[in-house]
Amino acid sequence: MSKILTPCARAAGPRASMPRPAALSLLVAFAAVLAAVLAAGCGEKKTAAAAPAPPEVGVVIVATQDAPLALELPGRLSASQVAEIRPQVSGIVQKRLFEEGTTVRAGQALYQLDAASYEAERARAAAALQKAEAQVAVARTRAERDAELLKADALSRQSADDSASALRQAQADVAVARAALDAARVQLDRTRIAAPISGRIEVSTVTAGALVTANQTQALTTVQQLDPMHVDIVQSSAEILQLRRQLEGEGPNGQGSRQIRVVLEDGTVYARPGTLQVSGVTVDRGTGAVTLRAVVPNPQGMLMPGMVVRAQLLAGVDRDAIVVPQQGVTRSPTGEATALVVGEGNKTELRRLVLKRAMGNQWVVASGLKPGDKLAVEGLQRVRPNQVVTPVPAGAGKKKGGEQPGAPAGGGAASAASVPASMAASGPASGGSL
Repeated sequence: MSKILTPCARAAGPRASMPRPAALSLLVAFAAVLAAVLAAGCGEKKTAAAAPAPPEVGVVIVATQDAPLALELPGRLSASQVAEIRPQVSGIVQKRLFEEGTTVRAGQALYQLDAASYEAERARAAAALQKAEAQVAVARTRAERDAELLKADALSRQSADDSASALRQAQADVAVARAALDAARVQLDRTRIAAPISGRIEVSTVTAGALVTANQTQALTTVQQLDPMHVDIVQSSAEILQLRRQLEGEGPNGQGSRQIRVVLEDGTVYARPGTLQVSGVTVDRGTGAVTLRAVVPNPQGMLMPGMVVRAQLLAGVDRDAIVVPQQGVTRSPTGEATALVVGEGNKTELRRLVLKRAMGNQWVVASGLKPGDKLAVEGLQRVRPNQVVTPVPAGAGKKKGGEQPGAPAGGGAASAASVPASMAASGPASGGSL
């Protein structure tokens, strides 16, 4: 057998020959390393040639449901009755007869003015009446006597007629004096200023000793009836027409409800529902809007005049509407609403949608989807149209860590936003809404 020399041995020449057992061991080790390298190279080629697994997307099954057609409009609270208290006679305020901020009843005395001059005028009018009544007695006696003399032809007819006229004039003077007395009593009564309505009274603008004049511009105080309260809502005239058809049952979605819910400034819902009572009869020429008015009970006084609230009105119900989560709908560069639907062979399909309106965090779809479609709502950033995917129920991908952080969790298409029985909490209608 010929000698096997390593490269080092060849370079060293014949003298640097290696023993035969060592050379065999080195050859076996070299063959093992070469086989391992070849095996690793083949494995990498096989792995690179394998096709990637289809990405997972969360889907919901499109279904129909009843979609409440609710309006949420800004409104302002106002008292159902407001009375500004002003004096009807002039005088000095002697005392204030109420406690500011309390509830007063109709007819309750609020202020007492100095009534001395008005009492004197009433006494003068009463004396004038007594004088007129005394003159009537004298004139009646004379007229009766002259009438008897006329019958006996002891007096001329002219004198008898003059006596009768004097009696009638005296009677007229009595009527004038009585009217003057009544007027003096009215003026005297007005020195005691009373509340015209029941309600909550505000702070007083005057104190004892202040001079007030009849029908002055500045009110002494204000009384407001706070139960019930009014909610004034401004709505466009075009939407008012559709709203009236809904409330009267003329619309295609059936009759709406006149009940409203009031959402306060802090976002809480007022416990007592209100009722849409009346709408304005004139359209504002500048804004094209009409004012709606609703009545809300306020027995505990929680609502205050001037508060800005949001009024939610259930105007009707869309029967068998298609409602889908908003995260499953995107917009194209041209503004069209689009969605990815998983079709046959688990291949995605791009659909163009026509949206009617928003309902909470969902869209009411007019066209583009049908019941039974698998709408992709999760993992949309990993797929494109006409791509094979692995559909999983919405929410499953997030539990497995497949959903990107911050992506909204999907829900079933048939599971709309929670809508109370009396009213759906939804945003302002858009598109085909009121």
